[in-house]
Amino acid sequence: MRASVSHWLGDGGPIASAIGEGYEARAEQVRMAEAVERAMEERTHLLVEAGTGTGKSYAYLVPAMRRAIERGERVVVSTHTIALQEQLMRKDLPALARVMEREDSRSVKTVLVKGRGNYISLRRLGLASSRQESLFPDHASRRSLHAIEDWAYETTDGTLATLPVLERASIWDRVQSDAHNCMGRRCPTYDRCFYQQARRAMEQADVLVCNHALFFSDLALRSQGAGFLPDYQHVILDEAHQIEDVAADHFGVNVSEGRVNHLLNALYQSRTRKGFLANLRTSDAGVPLVDAVIERVSQAQVLSDEFFAALVDLLDRGKLVNGRVRQADAVEDLLSGAMSDLTLALRGLRECVHEEADRYELNAYAERAAAIADGVEFLVTQADGGFVYWVDAEPRSSSRGFGRRVTLASSPVDVAPMLRKELFEADHSTVLTSATLATRSAGEDEPMEHREAGFTHILSRVGAEGAQTLQLGSPFDLARQMEVFIDRSMPAPGRYGDDEAQRLYDNELVSRVLEHVGETDGGAFVLFTSYALLYRVADLLEAPLESLGMPMLVQGRRVPRGELLERFRENPRSVLLGAASFWQGVDVQGQGLRNVIITRLPFEPPGRPLTEARLERIRNRGGDPFREDSLPRAVIRFKQGIGRLIRSAEDRGRVVVLDPRIVTAGYGRAFLAAFPPGLEPTVIRGS
Repeated sequence: MRASVSHWLGDGGPIASAIGEGYEARAEQVRMAEAVERAMEERTHLLVEAGTGTGKSYAYLVPAMRRAIERGERVVVSTHTIALQEQLMRKDLPALARVMEREDSRSVKTVLVKGRGNYISLRRLGLASSRQESLFPDHASRRSLHAIEDWAYETTDGTLATLPVLERASIWDRVQSDAHNCMGRRCPTYDRCFYQQARRAMEQADVLVCNHALFFSDLALRSQGAGFLPDYQHVILDEAHQIEDVAADHFGVNVSEGRVNHLLNALYQSRTRKGFLANLRTSDAGVPLVDAVIERVSQAQVLSDEFFAALVDLLDRGKLVNGRVRQADAVEDLLSGAMSDLTLALRGLRECVHEEADRYELNAYAERAAAIADGVEFLVTQADGGFVYWVDAEPRSSSRGFGRRVTLASSPVDVAPMLRKELFEADHSTVLTSATLATRSAGEDEPMEHREAGFTHILSRVGAEGAQTLQLGSPFDLARQMEVFIDRSMPAPGRYGDDEAQRLYDNELVSRVLEHVGETDGGAFVLFTSYALLYRVADLLEAPLESLGMPMLVQGRRVPRGELLERFRENPRSVLLGAASFWQGVDVQGQGLRNVIITRLPFEPPGRPLTEARLERIRNRGGDPFREDSLPRAVIRFKQGIGRLIRSAEDRGRVVVLDPRIVTAGYGRAFLAAFPPGLEPTVIRGS
């Protein structure tokens, strides 16, 4: 008789026996595992909000691995962060595999799936090395190539994960594995190909672990009849609160000036006379064709410069509020025709080259040029009315002076129809799980309809209407481990009309932050909703914190995110100022983090093009954009922020909210409902 997941996870079960003293079965974990097992058996869909400490990875891995062993079915597990992928691959999956193999002598094969562009192509590396003088215009590029060559002799996986940092990161493009120039079994390095080895391992695996970006790239390709993941029977999306945004990115279309320049420079640089076309070996008839293609490259470069300059001009003249392009043909499409002409010229040249490898390279360049041509035409004509279109122009500096990174981008306003068709109507079970999916923290005694109502927003946004839902609280005693302080005396944030009002608000905020980090002697995350406010506060806090001996760590100022976290963990008196990614996916256990200060309720900026378009769509159908979209998104993000504090049963600490709207505005009740049941905030009213 087949053992239930409760047998595997319960006290006295195989996992408890393997772990030994200290293992304690968690009712929430068993409930989640049973729900996942049921969804897999019935090929249905399930959303699970599992509070911190539930042990959700074991709760979905155990039924997934049993399914693989007992039914021979394949499961895809997708995560948003590298940290969770590493936990699954290095810790959770190997531990469970050992237990299961010991119990019934059957093994589970697991593979970490990476995109093809992560792998070195040994054939392309050899080609680049033999032609480096004609391909690479400077010593730094050639040094980077040599560094790749040295690494290629030693690497065992052939992926970017182990590649040293390069002086010229763009050199990787010349040597990476690429579907458009893959020779398959005709390749002289096929038997040693790292990507092909990974592909074979993937085809033989029971559990595939990947990130959301790869999963939704594959889903987008499947919508066009392609795809690269093997067939699977079950999908588990962990950190599922991220999937709407990731899906929007991967179903969208964008073309950047950097992408165009990179392709054109790889083909030929007129200034240095270097590039792929510089010494291409052809028949006599092909010589004038090479010259003609080089001329096409030069023409495309001129027209690309003019096209992206026209986009910047629209921004500079104030024609694009918040960068959004509301009308089709806002600029003349100078680029798609030039890239189409280049595509045809590259394809025509293939018949005149001597070496087969060069024909594959030309094919890859032609495909990339065609993709740019199609993308530009789609974006300029605004071919899909369900998309929102905008221009990004971020400042940059280079050896040639200052300029801007310009991108013409688009995204579907609503990904629900696409996900409904490609994900939830497919013939597999789908489990979405996260610590934050619902818009309220329901207790076990809450009526079922109240708990289900908390999932309404996420169900509608990802097209999962009709899926089963399950909300599990944390097994930790959060009401005892966490204190909450709400500072009602703090001025309400707003768009201040003059510098003096903004200065007064900033000073008030700084004084409150200093007060509260003093209460815990550091060990604090201070979370912001904008980098502008973060940097102003950082400038004002630097001297006072230094005088207190508290190191201040600031996101976005030269130090990478991972290094910031390590520095924070190393000094228990640190104060970290963070935005964006520090609201979620950050795990600091113990007393290193004992204070989370939320400076503002985390509403999305309404002027962001995609946000604006979403709100407009709701308004146009007669809905309430604030209640239906802005508020639920802010509440979920708020839950993510407060969830940074308690990561283990031993953690203790406080959450401080410095936005009085949580108790003065009517919608504040939605944020108060996000706190764990039984927790009573202390409201600071001032003198």
